[in-house]
Amino acid sequence: MTVFTLKQVGWRPRVPPVRAETATPDQIAALDACPPAQRRSTYFLTLANDPGSLGERGALFTTVMYAEGGLDRAERELATTIVSMVNGCEFCTSVHARRFVELTGEEAAMQRILDHGWAEEPDPRRAAICRFAEALTRDPSAVTAADLAPLRAVGLTDLELLDLIHGIATFANANRLMLSLGDALLP
Repeated sequence: MTVFTLKQVGWRPRVPPVRAETATPDQIAALDACPPAQRRSTYFLTLANDPGSLGERGALFTTVMYAEGGLDRAERELATTIVSMVNGCEFCTSVHARRFVELTGEEAAMQRILDHGWAEEPDPRRAAICRFAEALTRDPSAVTAADLAPLRAVGLTDLELLDLIHGIATFANANRLMLSLGDALLP
């Protein structure tokens, strides 16, 4: 059974992670391209086994999640939480749900989503973001230009739409890596 929580979830890799003290220069450079808070996490050290892809992935992740302008950072975290829930990734859901709370102070709102889903989200902009994140995650080929209309109706600009789509796509990949390379350790 999938459990979503605001508590910190651990992760146990199935592939031995690189040890920071014995990492090669290429592995260190790849880790340095990742967000500073994640550089020594077990997950990123596991990905460092392939420094070329980690370096590219880390740089992309940083750009998608932390770029100036475009979609508000809290809305990026909300969308990635929804993607992670749809994909059943308990670890990523926990991380991005907590980041949403850190950015907004709205723990009760996020707890409601974790407990009951996003179908009853009262904020129209957030509801549109959640519905789109779910639709694009569940069946990307079924999403059409018409699916952007509700997002535009709540005020998302073209740049915000692109940021939202980048975040959703990036987390489709991140969740699959996390779920394939290890197991969540629930508190």
